[in-house]
Amino acid sequence: MSSTDPLIHAAADWAVIVVFGVVYLGMFLGGLPRLKLDRSGVALLGAVAVIAISGMGVVEAAEAIDLPTILLLFAFMVISAQMRLGGFYAAVTRRVGELPLPDAALLAALIAVAAVLSAVFSNDVVCLAMTPIVARLCLRRGTNPLPFLIGLACAANIGSAATLIGNPQNMLIGSVLRLDFAGYARAALVPVLISLVLLWGWLVCVPHAAVEPYPASDRRSNDPPLDLWQTTKGLVVAGALMGLFLFRDGPHEVMALVGAALLLLSRRLASAEFMKLVDWPLLILFMGLFVVNHAFEQTGLATQAVAWLAGQGVHLTDPGPLMVVGVALSNLVSNVPAVMLLLPHLSGEPGAGVLLALVTTFAGNLLLVGSIANLIVADLARAQGIVIDWKRHATVGVPVTLLSLGVIWIWLRWSA
Repeated sequence: MSSTDPLIHAAADWAVIVVFGVVYLGMFLGGLPRLKLDRSGVALLGAVAVIAISGMGVVEAAEAIDLPTILLLFAFMVISAQMRLGGFYAAVTRRVGELPLPDAALLAALIAVAAVLSAVFSNDVVCLAMTPIVARLCLRRGTNPLPFLIGLACAANIGSAATLIGNPQNMLIGSVLRLDFAGYARAALVPVLISLVLLWGWLVCVPHAAVEPYPASDRRSNDPPLDLWQTTKGLVVAGALMGLFLFRDGPHEVMALVGAALLLLSRRLASAEFMKLVDWPLLILFMGLFVVNHAFEQTGLATQAVAWLAGQGVHLTDPGPLMVVGVALSNLVSNVPAVMLLLPHLSGEPGAGVLLALVTTFAGNLLLVGSIANLIVADLARAQGIVIDWKRHATVGVPVTLLSLGVIWIWLRWSA
């Protein structure tokens, strides 16, 4: 071996570390300054850079990607597209909004609907479909829309933690750690239900600043009408998958792909319409970060850092440190990248996986930028003339997150 080889290897490692740092700076900022790159673009370019710098082969880069997670995520994007194209989300939200209920009861009903739908069909999709309808409902009733819209985002985040298919980070945790679907649901159900009740209680009991909506260009509904046949198809497939996941072992991604394929076999809905609703940037984000994280792991720096922490008595598999690090990282770089960083150091412990899923999901409610679901609600509310800034979100998000994290801590301690 040439005497220069160790120097070249060390230089390549440091270059990978720099790329890793830049990529996660992009995760924190939502992109890179002066460049029209979003998080997905940053992750993709980061993956290209580490492949070129480290000499990683294409096969090794492909093997770094957790394919079951990508396939499961894609399949449920197709299933959610079926429900959107069939008008299901809009119809359910409108039906609840038409109930002759006082504001507090209506808020409880909308929180319950958002949470249940998010547990099956993904929190981001539910917020995308429900937000415009909830905003118009509040304006029509003359009701302050802030509790309803912020409650929608928080309920979708909390509800998505109930299952291993409710959000992308849970899919990743379940796939990598091979968590039992039913076992996870049993462990998560009580913290989720209590946190939803606390969310409703905070929204009802704490006064919220009045919001004067500004004139919006168009408040008309462009939601697809309810198609009973397409909706029934989607519900049957989703229900069958939930049953299979709960009561049968096997590759969940294969089951989900079969379900998605059955929905694509349609004489009314073109497959191109489904593909338009697939979140391709999110899939690219996942794949890019898998490659970047693999290259970073190969430098040994992460292992050394974890070993140093263990020497100081701080073990990431312990509930306390995992909660603190999970909450911090989720609000610095978003919960999906945070989970990717922490998963390799959990030693395949199911209990740590359950805690990580709950903590990183609940932590998304802390700040407006902590969850894509929050940003979706804020953007769509603005289109209806309602401004939800970080201060208004924090009046609900911060206390509800602290309360829900306390629920996790007490429940896991009590049930241990």
